[in-house]
Amino acid sequence: MTVTSTLSLGDPLDPARAAVAEMLQNRERTFSLPQPFYNDERVFQLDMQEIFHKEWLIAGMTCEIPAKGNYLTLQIGNNPIIVIRGAEGVVHAFHNVCRHRGSRLCTSEKGKVAKLVCPYHQWTYEVDGRLLFAGTEMGADFNLADYNLKPVNCKTAGGYIFISLAENPPAIDEFLATLAHYMEPYDMENAKVAVQTTLFEKANWKLVLENNRECYHCNGSHPELLNTLLEWDDTNDPRASQAFKDHVAESAAKWEAEKIPYLHAGFGLRNRIVRMPLLKGTVSMTMDGKQGCNKLMGRIQNPDLGSMRILHLPHSWNHCMGDHMIVFTVWPISAQETMVTTRWLVHKDAVEGVDYDVARLREVWDATNDQDRRLAEENQRGINSTAYQPGPYSKTYEFGVVNFIDWYSGRMLNNLGAAPAPYLRDVKAQ
Repeated sequence: MTVTSTLSLGDPLDPARAAVAEMLQNRERTFSLPQPFYNDERVFQLDMQEIFHKEWLIAGMTCEIPAKGNYLTLQIGNNPIIVIRGAEGVVHAFHNVCRHRGSRLCTSEKGKVAKLVCPYHQWTYEVDGRLLFAGTEMGADFNLADYNLKPVNCKTAGGYIFISLAENPPAIDEFLATLAHYMEPYDMENAKVAVQTTLFEKANWKLVLENNRECYHCNGSHPELLNTLLEWDDTNDPRASQAFKDHVAESAAKWEAEKIPYLHAGFGLRNRIVRMPLLKGTVSMTMDGKQGCNKLMGRIQNPDLGSMRILHLPHSWNHCMGDHMIVFTVWPISAQETMVTTRWLVHKDAVEGVDYDVARLREVWDATNDQDRRLAEENQRGINSTAYQPGPYSKTYEFGVVNFIDWYSGRMLNNLGAAPAPYLRDVKAQ
């Protein structure tokens, strides 16, 4: 008997691909995106396929898996991933999927193993992904080497672990070399995560990023953050006062003397690193601006390092101070839900309750994250209205949002194999 499938052999997302390409090619560059980009499940699926499955993502920090067999797990869309420390300190990443019948191997967020053993039928893998044991039940002609774990592209730099699900991910080595240089003073192999939080926002992931890329809303929404943070991070900003420029110059002279990297470094629109001072008289993102951890990081001797801000699109921003650093990552859950993780890192020898208090360390960004959650969720509710239409970005306060959307549009069109938008021809969005 012949069974005929009732499913079409064509990709059901093909019409969405064509529509997304057309909307991105014809949109007004300095306006927000058309509504489907923020609430349509088909566009969300394309975001996952063409952005989160193809770009480089920050999976975690190397200090989270300090020794052989230490692992962490994460979820990218429907893809469970395991990142594990192997022999000689090498960090590997694999699809967290047994090659027998597909069960997840590791079900905990973090842990340590001698071997990777599937809980279903005990297939056993080395930490470098090689299948070591599948039992005699598979037959004499079964070749273990044919069923190693499927690898995921993995690179490390400056204490960060980057992974990509793409077969041929975009070039990133130049940025990683620069990141390693800028992170050298922090000695991230001798750091630890003091605390980590997870926040779920009822908003599209792009709204979460757009909110982060501007401080137009800061004065009315983030009193805790503005106790220490300077709203802009470039002396060329037209809003920058002479007092701000003098403050930056004075701080830069101190950093230069201490051999602390601080010059702006940019890599298209995807990555940037910039060290900016905090408000005068403050040294850390705490409520009173004083150190959040008494033990400074790495080789750092002076707590007044301002904040080194690291941007990595599509999903991470970071603040690195002298006493601690904060790593944010954004993970899409659905068209209108996003998970935001926040890690606070300190020197590995810092003692909780002696050198730092977790509640005090978290206070500013717990408040800020929750404020941003409410803003993004109200933004989402309004965008879902039939009254929504793209609105103009501020050329001064929201240029960072324009840059993010330029990057997103360029990468989406490129990964779809579509022609670039006319407004992006002179923009280096990589």
